[in-house]
Amino acid sequence: MASSLSFEDPIFSSFAFYATVVILKMMVMSLLTARVRLSKGIFANAEDGKLHKEPKVTTTHPEVERVRRCHQNDIENIVPFVLLGILYVLSGPDPWWAVLRFRVFAASRILHTICYLTPIPQPSRALMFGIGLSINVQMAVSVLRAM
Repeated sequence: MASSLSFEDPIFSSFAFYATVVILKMMVMSLLTARVRLSKGIFANAEDGKLHKEPKVTTTHPEVERVRRCHQNDIENIVPFVLLGILYVLSGPDPWWAVLRFRVFAASRILHTICYLTPIPQPSRALMFGIGLSINVQMAVSVLRAM
């Protein structure tokens, strides 16, 4: 039986919670990128640094690029999670498996960020990426099978 998109539906409610957590985490990454840029005086565009004492225009600063790449990785993984998650909820998944997938995805993205920014040696980051990707693939296959 297919689920509905209502907060009264426990599967959708769980999805909405975990999707919101990872979206907020992704939004924080953009603020963190700006913070690192400002603290280092590193800007991608000359006009962005006009108010800074000694602005440097570059797109290759290692600290800025590390945070920016982490944010880019979030965009590449969280957007598909949100889109696939809605379709997955509508496919009527088993509630236990659905909630587990949502939780594991959210945890993997948070841990991926910690591994990326700390930086914790590989393969930790790759493992967290792979877990999140696996959840997205599992949901996609589940949706296709339900059709």
